[in-house]
Amino acid sequence: MLSLFFLSDLISVSPSAAQDIHFSQIDVNPILFNPAYSGFFDGNGRFGLSYRNQWASVSRAFQTMAATAELSLMRRRYWRDGLNIGLILYSDRAGSLNYGSTAGNLILSYYKALGSSNNNFVSVALETGFGQAGFNTSDIMMVDPDVIDATSANFFTIGTGLAWFYQPNDDLYIKLGAAARNLNRPDISYLGTEDAFIERKFSGYARAEYRAWPFVSLMPLAACMIQNNYHETLFGCDAKWYVSESSSRQLVFSAGIHYRWRDAALIEFITEYNALLLALSYDANISKLTPASKSFGSFEITLVYRLVHSKRLTRKAMPCPII
Repeated sequence: MLSLFFLSDLISVSPSAAQDIHFSQIDVNPILFNPAYSGFFDGNGRFGLSYRNQWASVSRAFQTMAATAELSLMRRRYWRDGLNIGLILYSDRAGSLNYGSTAGNLILSYYKALGSSNNNFVSVALETGFGQAGFNTSDIMMVDPDVIDATSANFFTIGTGLAWFYQPNDDLYIKLGAAARNLNRPDISYLGTEDAFIERKFSGYARAEYRAWPFVSLMPLAACMIQNNYHETLFGCDAKWYVSESSSRQLVFSAGIHYRWRDAALIEFITEYNALLLALSYDANISKLTPASKSFGSFEITLVYRLVHSKRLTRKAMPCPII
């Protein structure tokens, strides 16, 4: 069935489009959502691994893997700014045709403190990437296999991002961001007709953390994404429990419930121990695909590690990338 739908789109004479990789854990490995989040962390580096298995009840469902790395290139305490470099490597495959893409994105970000208190920052980023999209025809039968000009296509992308970080006091932290990717609409046509593109993607994000009790914070979240005819709106709230905040041992547990409009209900669990973070989440499908998916959505896991000396570990809600 997946092959049939794919071939129908493939030989259509009308313009078609493709979408980017998708992760539900928006701010666990944040540069996957917005390149401007690159470099905004305590420490000298941050590395992440993410894996998503979507619609496991459907034969050969979507499987997405991503690896990220971020390093500080420059920090100037006097000027209260810094420059960072980030890297995203990802692979996304689905269906009996093994259709998907493999790519790498390079990010250069710059942040600047708005004031002398180091509690108000703005960050901007530029992103460029190169990848290959394609599929495998060995498991399908066609009347005329010559209709396909190629089974793979190389593409080049550019994007940008903007983010704002603000902590007016010890009990409140606000983070806002917006990003635009695939601004050049890369062509991935397999028929040689230049009628298939990776469409421009625009995203927005808002997160707050409020220390409602001495050891517990509430973290409301809202995010949206638009890519051609696809629209996604997500909102929810997490609760974070600070078990230990000492400089030698920091332990934090988080749990949250999110809702993706007319698509899925999500539950998420996060454990942070010193410089290591582990996140697990599950999406329960409630869209029109429910009869086929049997409400099984996706499982996602992310592991993030920061390069930071234990004596310098901090648990302030907003990291200070200058120190």
